[in-house]
Amino acid sequence: MMRLLNKFKLGYLMAVLSVTMLSIPYVTAGEEQRAPPAARTSGTLGPAVIRAITEIQSLLQPEEEDEEPDYVAAKIELDDLRERRFERMNDFEKSTLLSFYTNYYLNTEDYVGAIGIFEEMLEIETLRADQRLRTHRSLGQLYASEEEWQGSIENYEEWRNLSEFEEEVVFRGLSYAHYQLENFEAAKPFWIDRMELMLADGEALDRDDYSYLNGLYFTLEDYESALELTKTMIVLFDDRADWQNLSAIYSSLEEDDRGVQALNLFYLKGLMEDDTRYVNLAQSLAGIDAPYTGSKILVEGMGKEIVENDEENLTRLTQMYLMASEYEEALDPALGAAEADETGDGYDTLGYIHYVLHDYESAAEAFQSAIDKGDLSDRSDTLMFLSRAFLELRNFDAAEEAATDAADAGDERASNSARDFIRAIDGRRTFYNTISGRKEDAIDFYQPYPSLQ
Repeated sequence: MMRLLNKFKLGYLMAVLSVTMLSIPYVTAGEEQRAPPAARTSGTLGPAVIRAITEIQSLLQPEEEDEEPDYVAAKIELDDLRERRFERMNDFEKSTLLSFYTNYYLNTEDYVGAIGIFEEMLEIETLRADQRLRTHRSLGQLYASEEEWQGSIENYEEWRNLSEFEEEVVFRGLSYAHYQLENFEAAKPFWIDRMELMLADGEALDRDDYSYLNGLYFTLEDYESALELTKTMIVLFDDRADWQNLSAIYSSLEEDDRGVQALNLFYLKGLMEDDTRYVNLAQSLAGIDAPYTGSKILVEGMGKEIVENDEENLTRLTQMYLMASEYEEALDPALGAAEADETGDGYDTLGYIHYVLHDYESAAEAFQSAIDKGDLSDRSDTLMFLSRAFLELRNFDAAEEAATDAADAGDERASNSARDFIRAIDGRRTFYNTISGRKEDAIDFYQPYPSLQ
């Protein structure tokens, strides 16, 4: 938004610097008839003023193209003429002299000096209506260039009061000045009027024109208006930033499903280039019961080296595979996350995946690694899964030891559950010992007779 506003500010200065130099007729020597010296009338220039102004014009705007303006000499001549004759000048002569002062100040980029002269011109009671209008508009632009926003607003408003028509530059200046004063609600209608005026005049609007208005809608949290305008911008410009904003607007309106759809379209159009949106889309899809699709997007982002292959993203990917019940695919990212995790939680997740896949030996190793690494979110729970893995391996002593440690590490509920499990271990041990004994007895009973010779 600030880049766009700075662009408009530069536009104001260019408009100011494009003020046309007053054209004063030259006095040619040897003319048979001279105009009568009507110095005191309000609409003509006296001979002395014409001669001085002609000299000043030649200094500010040389006839030869390769000749540079002599601003120093022009300023000397201007000050001399003002000092000698200003009090005796008629209103037209005063406005002419002041106009040349403004040309000097604008060309030397002394905008403060130009403001002072323009303000002085407004004190001339008989100043022509067209000059008064131009003066107020120029002051609106100059005050904006000096970031005196209230002065800019007052002059633009006075221009509108005096003018019989509207101008795009005035609407733009009023909106911009109100924006800088954080009067965002006041800035909005002026910008809308500007856009409508340009369209009515057959002028094309570019994307920056729409973006400025959309920025106002966002600032005012008018997301409904921002949504409609963003849709229009997508149709007109098909710009990646607008597709990107579409998803954000839906989220602001709490239309999460549409937000995910918009972000998915952004992805499908090949516009996604940053890790945040890859991760956001992947997690959003997981949140609407499409975790496997989300995992594929995250894998693509990692493959393109847009999404960092770090512990956090590997954990996200592992969780998406688990949500999708894709346990085999979860193993590789889970191992990577476990190795990168400073705590033992990563190995705890890896152990759980092996456990679900009935690879109890690998599960026991991972759970033991989690315990050895330490700083677990729930040490008692990890010990219980280690105990279960040992039980599946029929390592009853190790299972009982892990369950006992779990009872000591957990809260009252976890401790009671662990003690119940210890009793289950004892029951399972008794069962297997009984089965083993009966198997041995059966083997002895069915010992084959020696072969007949």
